[in-house]
Amino acid sequence: MTTPNIPDPPGAAGDPDLSMPQHPMTGTVEPPSSLNRQESAAGLSWERETLEKLAFAALTEQRLARRWRNFVRLAWLAFFIILVWTVIARSGPAKDSTTPHTALVEIKGEIASGAEASAELIVAALRGAFEDEGARAVVLLINSPGGSPVQAGIINDEIRRLKLKHKKPVYTVVEESCASAAYYIAVAADSIYVDKASIVGSIGVLMDGFGFTGLMNKLGVERRLMTAGENKGFLDPFSPQTERQRAFAQTMLDQIHRQFIDVVKAGRGPRLKETPETFSGLFWSGQQAIEMGLADQLGNLDFVAREVVKAEEIVDYTRRENVAERLVKRFGAAIGEGAVRSLQSIPSLR
Repeated sequence: MTTPNIPDPPGAAGDPDLSMPQHPMTGTVEPPSSLNRQESAAGLSWERETLEKLAFAALTEQRLARRWRNFVRLAWLAFFIILVWTVIARSGPAKDSTTPHTALVEIKGEIASGAEASAELIVAALRGAFEDEGARAVVLLINSPGGSPVQAGIINDEIRRLKLKHKKPVYTVVEESCASAAYYIAVAADSIYVDKASIVGSIGVLMDGFGFTGLMNKLGVERRLMTAGENKGFLDPFSPQTERQRAFAQTMLDQIHRQFIDVVKAGRGPRLKETPETFSGLFWSGQQAIEMGLADQLGNLDFVAREVVKAEEIVDYTRRENVAERLVKRFGAAIGEGAVRSLQSIPSLR
């Protein structure tokens, strides 16, 4: 009788248990505990690498942040050092002012409130120059096309007051130009020295602007301007100007022009050789200005200090804007200031 073959039960000796995990390389069966240990080790290795990367990234970020903070602190420190240095440099002349010297005050650029050639800065410089015992005379070094008659009038009045108080002579030296409001200031000096090619004069007043009424009519644009007062908006460029308003503005300009003429005559006195064109607003070369009595002699700053004042050492008393003032104007104030100035039509001497 044939004995039937009975298959061995799973897990019998000699047969691998397919349900048990096998080693991927050797094919041997590994107990579950060994495999779990390897998987656990691999997981721990990955977590460790991740933590190390996070730690290094945090350290790098902290290092960069620390460097940035140090840079910002150094930048502020440098800013304050420059600011203090500028304020100290502005507070007085660069040289020793106790010895005999020629005091210099520069007037350059447009003469206007808020500019470097403003009455505030120039008057402060003039007072410092006159009050210094070592200053033998004050020289105004002018290179300006003109500007505000109000600012020029303030400076002219202060020069004449300081001359009487301190009994010191004042001389004007013209570089490229000394026109309009700049000449208004120059005539307060005892003598005016020019280069033969300097531009001198322009004794007049103007009020400029634009009118767009014709263009607006062609474009079909309606101007809606409401005012309280019949003449409140007569300088508005988008509204028509009446003859009465034009006459009023001309009267005001003539009055300011008359003030300008009186200042020139008082400053130049009998040296002025008046002609019909003298106060017409024309300007002349330095050589012509001498012939007309608007200037006295050819000469530059060194010549006046050496030959006229007899004190070759020159000490600059000019006041200039410091760093803080420039920053204030740039960050905010100058934005509105420029827009307002562009729309204003105040009388200016140019």
